[in-house]
Amino acid sequence: MSGVRFTMSVDDGHPLDMRMAALLDRCGMRATFYLPMTNDEGAPVLDAVAMRELSQRFEAGSHTRSHRFLTTLAASDAWRQISEGKQMLEDCIGKPVKGFCYPGGRYQRIHLLQVRAMGFDYARTTQNLRIDTGTNVFEMPTSAQFYPHPVSVLLRNFLSQRDWLQRTAALRVVMTETDWLRRLHRLADLAIARDGVFHLWCHSLDIERLQLWQALESFLRRIGTDIPETQRVCNGQLLSSAPLPRAMADGDPVDDSMSDRL
Repeated sequence: MSGVRFTMSVDDGHPLDMRMAALLDRCGMRATFYLPMTNDEGAPVLDAVAMRELSQRFEAGSHTRSHRFLTTLAASDAWRQISEGKQMLEDCIGKPVKGFCYPGGRYQRIHLLQVRAMGFDYARTTQNLRIDTGTNVFEMPTSAQFYPHPVSVLLRNFLSQRDWLQRTAALRVVMTETDWLRRLHRLADLAIARDGVFHLWCHSLDIERLQLWQALESFLRRIGTDIPETQRVCNGQLLSSAPLPRAMADGDPVDDSMSDRL
């Protein structure tokens, strides 16, 4: 049996996340929802009752207190966003919150240190074209966003971010396809063939705005056919099955600069 694993992330805590949760239930998928308590960009977020309900069915991770890009904040303000986001979400759902996701995928070394100091077990980035778990629990990569990006955007993301060697095979796959959905299927094929990881992420609001619900359900049902239920996991389960170093290497500040919508 293939050792491939599938995980999914849903970012921003929009009220449409409840529709996403229903879809994931129908398809037999686990997932992690990254929830801010408010959104300073003006988008609505789930209320406390919905957050609690969601956390009973899926993993809930923190997305800062009010969805602020950490690289735009002073260190003290970034710390408040990270610490208060965790504490408020834990108070809301009544259970520990172990995962964090950098809003907009934007962070620097100090923010990794702050996330670790706050007691998170891991943090997810928006680096794409990976079919592995990465090499650091505080820089968890992804495979692809469920969004119709042109190839030029994916290429720009590849060049602007690091770990080119680990991402080259996936880049070759996506560069051969002009249709974005076929690219996702080819990436899934690659992950399956290599007993790797396919990490899909999205925003429920994007799925609604672009009317991609049917396409997403079709893709997830394909995943359900090809990947056994025991190998469909949330983000935290993925990392617990493949422990990674918690220490961070010395080096220049990191800026995983792919924005929420590329």
